[in-house]
Amino acid sequence: MRARDVMTRPVVGAGLGTSVREAIALLTEHGVAALPVVDDENQVVGIFTEADALAGVLTGEPVGPDLRVDEVMTRPVDTVDLDADVSDIAARMLVGRLRSIPVVDEGGLAGIVSRRDLLRPLVRQDDTIAAQLRGLLRDYAGHRALWEVSVTGGIVT
Repeated sequence: MRARDVMTRPVVGAGLGTSVREAIALLTEHGVAALPVVDDENQVVGIFTEADALAGVLTGEPVGPDLRVDEVMTRPVDTVDLDADVSDIAARMLVGRLRSIPVVDEGGLAGIVSRRDLLRPLVRQDDTIAAQLRGLLRDYAGHRALWEVSVTGGIVT
């Protein structure tokens, strides 16, 4: 499986001029752990995470209305392309202790992969897995039935 198969889209993100207050509201309203931060050309330039928000809380200083995400975001940001293998993504997330990684297509933000996105396929129903595989095979070979698909307990044969 590839990033394109598991990523979340559309992405909840932020622009360079987004206030930290606005970004925190987006995190909480959408139930996400991170917001990719993009420039005017949709290029990922950083990521604003729950940890970035909490670091501000720990200082004890109030979050003023003028504080922008580009002043506190994490950078550089790890990204992957659409064709990145999910096992490679999982390894990068574990090693880097990342909760999510933005997905880029030709440099522009295309989606985001979270830990939850990587776990979701592990609990899919057998018939859902079989239907998805049949669709992929049909796309590959046309409507000729060249393969038989069977899924039991998440195991494909």
